Amino acid sequence: MKRLTILFLFLAICSTYAQSERKIIKEIKKHQVSENNEFKNPETTILEPKDFKSFKGLEFYPIDLKYRVTAKFVRTPNETPFLMPTTTERLPEYVKYGEAHFSLEGKELVLELYQSTTPSEDPKYVDYLFLPITDLTSGDGSYGGGRFLDVWIPDGDSLVLDFNKLYNPYCAYNKRYSCPIPPKQNDLLVRIEAGVKEFEHH
Repeated sequence: MKRLTILFLFLAICSTYAQSERKIIKEIKKHQVSENNEFKNPETTILEPKDFKSFKGLEFYPIDLKYRVTAKFVRTPNETPFLMPTTTERLPEYVKYGEAHFSLEGKELVLELYQSTTPSEDPKYVDYLFLPITDLTSGDGSYGGGRFLDVWIPDGDSLVLDFNKLYNPYCAYNKRYSCPIPPKQNDLLVRIEAGVKEFEHH
């Protein structure tokens, strides 16, 4: 009887986990659809006219939840603001807000999280942190100039990084935009085969 109880408990846990995974995958797919809708809409697209004309959709790596990691969040107060280089002469000012420590592909990794010193007036972005990265797919499957991930200040000391939601900077699609260049501290020596792939211009 005890063995049956343990078996039922195990099956219930497995079922709950599977349901949770399906919910996360569904949410990532919804996010991808939303991204594509912005590019397909002539009112919101950032594509150049020739690319917009032939645009069918962004290309994404297959969704893989191994690239959705829970990181330890470490706050780094009293950092000195700095000017982040961009693809143009623009130099936006950021300050390092904290670090995300996590494991991936058997490696212990750290990413720096930045906060703009000019906060957005949009209340949605009050707790927004900027996370630019490069990895071993940069220039070999994904955009060579790196990709970005939207992150919000966590309540505690853990932070979910879902690399399936990595997106390209605007200048990957249109050279008239000015885009931050990811600092060398955020160059990951692993292949992050998740998120959006490199965009092919027509």
